[in-house]
Amino acid sequence: MATNAKNTEKTSKGEHVDPEQKIETALDKTELFFQKYTKQLLTGLLVVVVLVGGFFAYEYLVKRPRAVKAAEMMFVAEQLFAAEDYAAALEGDGSNAGFLDVVADYGSTRPGRLAAHYAGVCYMKLGQFDAASEYLAKYKSVKGAPGAIINAQNLGLRGDISVERGDYQQAEMLYARAAKAADNVLSTPYYLRKLAFVYAELGRTQEAINVCERIKSEYASSLEARDIDKLIGEFGQRR
Repeated sequence: MATNAKNTEKTSKGEHVDPEQKIETALDKTELFFQKYTKQLLTGLLVVVVLVGGFFAYEYLVKRPRAVKAAEMMFVAEQLFAAEDYAAALEGDGSNAGFLDVVADYGSTRPGRLAAHYAGVCYMKLGQFDAASEYLAKYKSVKGAPGAIINAQNLGLRGDISVERGDYQQAEMLYARAAKAADNVLSTPYYLRKLAFVYAELGRTQEAINVCERIKSEYASSLEARDIDKLIGEFGQRR
């Protein structure tokens, strides 16, 4: 009797069912399910394989090689930029590509977007602010400490163009973002000081003073903090 109790189970109606029979029934149902939906399951699996394979193929066979080519292409342009030959850095020196060529051919790559930033800086140096604004806007922010500095510079330069155009509200937004983009003792107080002047131009003197107080307390070792008390006094006289 004990053996029979172990090998059988009672159903809700009092019938005895062999556990092995229950397992076989479940397996039969699973087999029927796969037989019925084999086509759909295989199609779904194929889609996943194609998507994953396509991603890796694009990443390693297209995207990365293009980025390498873009970086190689802009090498001489970077040297010309460092030598302050901004026109040649933009257009090329006759034998090598300039930043504009890199943007045209590889603008969707990370080096290509950096080339757009460089091109914007070159145009600013040449006094062509509309072109500078166009190319600086092509740059996309990147992650990481080195990238954060470029992110801040890009936003700050666009703020400078807004000031040049007299658009202080746009400049306010850009300088505030530049100050946040790379929190360090070099760039943050630099853009905060520019933001303070924008607030002053907008007649928001107390906000200008508050920004200066922030430079004084949070970035006391910065260059901008050296004469910050004098600037606070100047803004205070405008109230």
